[in-house]
Amino acid sequence: MENFKSQYVWGVLRLLLGWTFLWAFVDKLFGLGFNTVADKSWLDGVSPTFGFLKFGTKGPFASLYQSLAGNPVVDWLFMMGLLLIGLSLILGIGVKVASYSGILLMAMMYTAASIWPEHNPFLDDHIINAVILLGLALSDSGQYLGLGGWWGQTRLVQKYKFLR
Repeated sequence: MENFKSQYVWGVLRLLLGWTFLWAFVDKLFGLGFNTVADKSWLDGVSPTFGFLKFGTKGPFASLYQSLAGNPVVDWLFMMGLLLIGLSLILGIGVKVASYSGILLMAMMYTAASIWPEHNPFLDDHIINAVILLGLALSDSGQYLGLGGWWGQTRLVQKYKFLR
């Protein structure tokens, strides 16, 4: 019974984190007024990465990230990353690839702005989310409250297990 409960906790964590990624994509795409104001959306032609990369970066990697600000390739990679990681986690398909991709994104965001977080000498939400993503990758969380069972039976995933 305990294993059953923990499996569903991982399923719920997967859904919640998936929504976090998907919501960031939707807000930046449409400028819904939460983190992205209406006239600063990607659909309005505003770079979704420029403000953060140009003005929100600090620490030893700041100049690297600032040099990427507003680059259309970076914008597309960032937005597609948010969309695909979010959808994958919500649907429970390709959770391993999405989780490892999400860990990479969290690591880049941590090194861009938070190596020495403002409110804690080490820990911030990027690290916490990366650890949750690792747990999702290792727990078969797509099997619970998602389409992972069906996805795992497809020929593609049977042939390429890393897509699970």
